[in-house]
Amino acid sequence: MLEITLFHYLILALFLFTVGLTGIVISKNIIKTLICVEIVMSAININFIAFTSYKNYMFLSGMIFALFVTAISALQTAVGLLLIYFIYKNKDKVVSEEIEELKE
Repeated sequence: MLEITLFHYLILALFLFTVGLTGIVISKNIIKTLICVEIVMSAININFIAFTSYKNYMFLSGMIFALFVTAISALQTAVGLLLIYFIYKNKDKVVSEEIEELKE
């Protein structure tokens, strides 16, 4: 029977981080970029929780830090979606390359 080790979690986090970073670099839609940022944050959380669970169960610092990262990520998404809503309301587009106000 195959046992799931720390290496498997790190490979999963590396895959998610690579997918998210690639999406951030090549995406022109702001909503897709926000989703890719969330994927990167999930990869970071997987690393924190994996190292905490495999290193020492008594110190929950990685899990607490992952909780803070999740809270900050949710707040970032809410503010980003609010900005996207107001930009779309004024310009009727959400393509990041066509919005000139954000470049200054």
